[in-house]
Order: sequence, then C-alpha cells, then structure tokens
Amino acid sequence: MATQHSRTAARLMISPAVILLFLWMIVPLAMTLYFSFLRYNLLMPGMEEWAGFSNYRYFLTDPAFFTALRNTLVLVLGVLMITVTGGILLALLLDQPMWGQGIVRILVIAPFFVMPTVSALVWTNMFMNPVNGLFAHAAKAMGLQPYDFLAQSPLLSITLIVAWQWLPFATLILLTALQSLDSEQMEAAAMDGAGPLSRFVYITVPHLTRSITVVILIQTIFLLSVFAEILVTTNGGPGTASTTLTYLVYVQSMLQFDVGGGAAGGIVAVILANVVAIFLMRMIGRNLDA
Repeated sequence: MATQHSRTAARLMISPAVILLFLWMIVPLAMTLYFSFLRYNLLMPGMEEWAGFSNYRYFLTDPAFFTALRNTLVLVLGVLMITVTGGILLALLLDQPMWGQGIVRILVIAPFFVMPTVSALVWTNMFMNPVNGLFAHAAKAMGLQPYDFLAQSPLLSITLIVAWQWLPFATLILLTALQSLDSEQMEAAAMDGAGPLSRFVYITVPHLTRSITVVILIQTIFLLSVFAEILVTTNGGPGTASTTLTYLVYVQSMLQFDVGGGAAGGIVAVILANVVAIFLMRMIGRNLDA
C-alpha cells in the first residue's frame, strides 16, 4: 500500500515530464493568443501594433468563414458515416473464419499507415485523374464520360480520401470489440428463433455502442484538423468549395501574410474544437456509465 512518502516521491519524479508537457502546450497557445490581438503582417516587419478584437471581428465576418465551417462539419460527418458503417461491415466480415485471415486483416489495416500526403497524391493521380485515372478508364470502358472528381465534387473527393485513411482504424477498434462478444449469447438467441438481422440489431449493435462512441471521439478530434489532403488535391477550391477552418487559417496567415488574422482564426478553431470535444466526452461518459 502506497504511503504518503512514496506518493510524494512519485509526484516529484513525474513533475519534470508534466511541466515540460504543460510548457510544450501552453507556450504556443499563449503566443498564438498574443499574436491574435496584433496587426501583424509579414510584408511589413517591425510595423506591429495593437489591434484588439479587430482580427477576430474580421475573421468571423469573412464570408469564407461560414463556408469553411459548413465544409468542416460536412467533411467530419461524412467521414464518420463512412468509417463507422464500413467499419462495422468490415469487422463482421473479418470476424468470420476464412483462408488467409491474417493477411486479409493486414491488408485492410494497411491504409492507416500511409501518410496523408502520399494518400492524397495516390488518389489524385491514380484514381481520380480525369485523363489517366482508373475511374476514368473504367468510365471509358463502359462508354461513359470520365468524371472530374476534384473539379466537380471537391469536398466529396476529399471526404472519400480521408475516409479511406480512417476506415482501418474504425475497423480495428470495432473488430476488437466484436471478438469480445459472448458467442453463447448469440447461440442462445439463434436457438430461440432470432434471425441474423435480429441478432445484429439487438445484440451486436448494443455491444458495439461504446466502441463506436470511442471511434467517433478520436476521429472527430483528428478530422477537425485535416489539412494535407486539401493542400495536395484542391488547394481549397474551386473557390472555397473545399476550404475548411484549418485551411482557411493557413490561407489567412501564410498566403495573405496576415499573422494576426491567422492567429485569431486559430484561436477560433481551438475554441470550436474544444466545444466539440467536451460534448463528445460527455456523451462517452453517459455511455460508459450506462
């Protein structure tokens, strides 16, 4: 049993790591908050001046802000729908005994280890290219006109690319939860006359509820900061059709050289992300207590 002396020693030993982690998080955030109140343009070095809340007012009243906010929500919800639904289906498939099951599982999980930039380049050049892409060749083989995904449906294209990356993660979590399901319970339900669909709806889905909630929480936190896929494929275009909050902050600070406005956008994005995270954490807490 731990004594007061041992607990104090443990706190002293872990305190350097905690302090370093705290500084690593708080210093960039504090600098961003400071820059957000300055009129700071990279093209005019040494001309910084206090701007108050004008950067926030400019960012929040920018017409591109509401478009970026809507695109961010559509992207996150679209990816979550694809990954959760596809993850459940793939988990059910991979849970069945089959030849080469280990190899199949490795192939299914492999996309999660591909870097976002590489993934976006592969999809852009090998699949969605309207001239030499596989989808274009398939359309020509069926006598159809090739579809330019990135020009005509940019946000949908990015959603598919990001969902392809995150589908293995959802599959892995849900497959692990599915393997913990009591087989005797399923056998008893089958003996009582419950069909496959009834067993899935009333036994499998409730058992996967907590895992689905965890998948939604973790993916949402990361999906709110999707950037590389947009930069490599569409650059936020055409116009602002595929611009998200993260990319809008990049445009404001790096392309328009407005560090103050970009910092204000970053603080707004952090606040919105924390609101979403708090909401999801409360939802997870209710599911875990149930």
